[in-house]
Amino acid sequence: MNHLPEPARPSVVQLPDGTHVYSDTLPAAYPGPQVVHQHIHQAPPDRTVQRIALGSGIGAGAVAAGVYFGPLLVAALASMAASLAFLALLGLVLGWGVHTVVKSVGGAEGTQAAKNIRTAARRRRG
Repeated sequence: MNHLPEPARPSVVQLPDGTHVYSDTLPAAYPGPQVVHQHIHQAPPDRTVQRIALGSGIGAGAVAAGVYFGPLLVAALASMAASLAFLALLGLVLGWGVHTVVKSVGGAEGTQAAKNIRTAARRRRG
């Protein structure tokens, strides 16, 4: 049943600069600390934000929440704005329709009712 290779046993080695490392095989001559060049290539903004956030020590949960809830919030706000704009347009059209019907069908009483509403609205504003 034991068909897996023997696990490596790391050893602690002190380098010439005084630091300790775990390693099984070290180069014969330790050249010193290595310089790592990191390139962030062109990517969509959310991935760039992910890379910067993870590089600065923010947890992956915070990055995932930002990447998930950011667009979700924008979509929800856009949806609410579209709904409110549609309701405002619908109210405007219905108000205009009711005004036109009352004015045309009512005859003299309809015209007088429209004038009374207009006068009351002016009084309320002023």
